[in-house]
Amino acid sequence: MAAQNGKDLLIKLDMTGSGAFETIAGLRATRISFNAESVDVTSLESAGGWRELLGGAGVKSATISGSGVFRDEGTDARARQIFFDGEVPRFQVVIPDFGIVEGAFQITGIDYAGSYDGEATYELSMASAGRLTFAAA
Repeated sequence: MAAQNGKDLLIKLDMTGSGAFETIAGLRATRISFNAESVDVTSLESAGGWRELLGGAGVKSATISGSGVFRDEGTDARARQIFFDGEVPRFQVVIPDFGIVEGAFQITGIDYAGSYDGEATYELSMASAGRLTFAAA
């Protein structure tokens, strides 16, 4: 796989629940992380005392984060509404030359910052809230 532009990793939000996704405007940095908890089934009978894990067990989760500057009133207002209303709408993460991850996420944090001689910035943190789907590129 050839090198990819970081700007092509996009976080998109279903603005109305209709399945029409819009890129969250103004993001400069984005990240998605996948996690799977392990279930340890090691016992006295484990060969050589090596740890054994139970395949297919445990909780899977994903987190999304992004940071940027205010660029679009619509997506900014929708993100705030989702947070304050406790909604768990569908998001998409477009990973260049890899695919699209889609599913419900809860916005777990919004941070706002700014300095007197610079632009106002924000950071979003999201946690998966159900099963995710993946469509390969």
